[in-house]
Amino acid sequence: MSSKNISNILSDTQQYFEQQRDLFGNIIYVDRPKKDILSHEPHMISTDEAWAQSPSLEDLNKQICTCMKCPLGQTRTNFVFGSGNRKAKVMFIGEAPGADEDAKGEPFVGRAGQLLTKIIEAVNMKREEVYICNILKCRPPNNREPQLSEMELCTPYLSKQIALIKPQFIICLGRTSAQWLLQTTESLGALRIKVHDYHGIKLIVTYHPAALLRNPNWKRPAWEDMKMFKKLYDELNV
Repeated sequence: MSSKNISNILSDTQQYFEQQRDLFGNIIYVDRPKKDILSHEPHMISTDEAWAQSPSLEDLNKQICTCMKCPLGQTRTNFVFGSGNRKAKVMFIGEAPGADEDAKGEPFVGRAGQLLTKIIEAVNMKREEVYICNILKCRPPNNREPQLSEMELCTPYLSKQIALIKPQFIICLGRTSAQWLLQTTESLGALRIKVHDYHGIKLIVTYHPAALLRNPNWKRPAWEDMKMFKKLYDELNV
């Protein structure tokens, strides 16, 4: 192979990874075999553990905040349970805490979180009205991609949160959250501009705020996602 061909391959590879970074942040996603991503029942809640009987979010947090089921418990600074209205009609769900969230113990408090607040306010809602959390409750080291085993262990906690809150809408922030909850390998582009059903809850997919910070051109389509959500929300809450 000539040096020119090698140079072209390296250039194309660099462009691909830059595009992936812009779309998904510092995490690089690879396609997984469908049998792997569909390896769990996303709404299953084990009844064999005490936390599954928690009557409130506060009690649930107390029951699980010392969780050490996976190695992330050993590397976290803080357990990031979630925050917001206990009776929220809207839940925003990301993939995992970052460094700022790990330090403070609250979801979406860094630059991406500040943008998320503005997005919520842009549809005439307040952050205090909604509930915000992630699939994982602990930060993966160096913000790496959540592993399947980690998401499988943490998903019952998320399912319990959803069961306690009983939202009308779930808004998935980014591809990982959307693919995992919907148990699909479809792309972010294919999942957007649709209303999905998640165990009777309307689910909408949009960009992760971190991706919007890296590529402002995606703010307009993200706004279209939020306008679609708000129209449906208003129709249900006249």
